Amino acid sequence: MSDIVNEAVAILDAKVKTAGFDGTAKFDIQGEGCVMIDGNGARAADEEAEVTLSADADTFQSILEGDMNPTSAFMTGKLSVDGDMGMAMKLATVLA
Repeated sequence: MSDIVNEAVAILDAKVKTAGFDGTAKFDIQGEGCVMIDGNGARAADEEAEVTLSADADTFQSILEGDMNPTSAFMTGKLSVDGDMGMAMKLATVLA
């Protein structure tokens, strides 16, 4: 597992638990691995989810650090979304 995935799990786990996210989502970090998010928090895994968000490592890290807005990343083609767009919007509020 990559350092980026480990860092993402730690950051996302804290955000998801405080926000009360109630769906399933997967971040596919190109060349690094996947992070699953659900009501229990975040973990390194590659499972089925209601929505999958894919980005390169730099974009993903910028979103995690708050330097890039997830919606802006999507609108500029740096983040792709596959699945439930409503769930993706819920997740964007968790990341903000």
